[in-house]
Amino acid sequence: MAWLLGPFFCRTLLGFLCLNALGLAVEVKVPTEPLSTPVGKTAELVCSYSTSVGSNFALEWSFVQPGKPISASHPILYFTNGHLYPTGSQGERASLLQNPPTGGVATLKLVDVRPSDTGTYLCNVNNPPDFYTNGLGLINLTVLVPPSRPSCSQSGTTSVGGSVALRCSSSQGAPKPVYSWARLGSFPTPPPGSMVQDEVSGQLILTNLSLTSSGTYQCVATNQMGTASCELTLSVTGSSEGRVAGTLIGVLLGVLLLSVTVFCLIRFQKDRKKTPKETYGGSDLREDATAPGVSAQASPEADSRKGLMERSPSASTTTTTKSKLPVIN
Repeated sequence: MAWLLGPFFCRTLLGFLCLNALGLAVEVKVPTEPLSTPVGKTAELVCSYSTSVGSNFALEWSFVQPGKPISASHPILYFTNGHLYPTGSQGERASLLQNPPTGGVATLKLVDVRPSDTGTYLCNVNNPPDFYTNGLGLINLTVLVPPSRPSCSQSGTTSVGGSVALRCSSSQGAPKPVYSWARLGSFPTPPPGSMVQDEVSGQLILTNLSLTSSGTYQCVATNQMGTASCELTLSVTGSSEGRVAGTLIGVLLGVLLLSVTVFCLIRFQKDRKKTPKETYGGSDLREDATAPGVSAQASPEADSRKGLMERSPSASTTTTTKSKLPVIN
């Protein structure tokens, strides 16, 4: 039994001496679950480590935007030789929970978080000659942002029987908002299948439109931080065939009315020409009528002669006799 313990003890002692000669491993611990912080608040990114801190100890926090590789990260702050050096635009809002971070805690505090702070943060501990691990921990942070006011739009054919697509989208919102459409007011329920919406894309499809489909539609964008909405008014008109038929009927009625008007005017002119002038019969002689061929100017002379002829003979004789008597002075 003793001879078995001898080799085991020797191997253990040899391994311990080798580790001391070559250095210990650096172990970094960070949360495994993603973190989330409302916009404008303070985020604390916990990072702890275990190593034998020496004169070569160094700590670096860096940041990489979503979708980019780790190699594209840029530093936020750097600690070495007992001094802390903030770097970059985020460095103005970043600090360490414990400074100096030589007690095994390297938690980063970031104040007034912004939507642009969403991404991956790297806690990197470097302590030569401890080279057995990369001493790196990754933390994913999401800055929660309420939905911005969405933009509503439409496309398609807004005539009877047509189809339209109503769209709704917010430029900001984390997590990504979901969208719901509703028609405002009291209206008949649309037939099944004629109104289909997608909560992820924010699209509402309306098919087989009728005049009752007209109205105001509201889109609401929602996430855990709040809601925002926009409205759109849909006006459904008659079908193109109906508009063409209506226009044709209107033209025909106009032509018919014009034709009837022209016919009545022509008929009126013809009837006016056929109406005889006013005449008098032979026995209905007027007292002031003039003989044919005699002008109206001759009528006074004829009346004068007629008056002379109608005077009595005695009156004429008397007048003659008186004219023959001598004048006595």
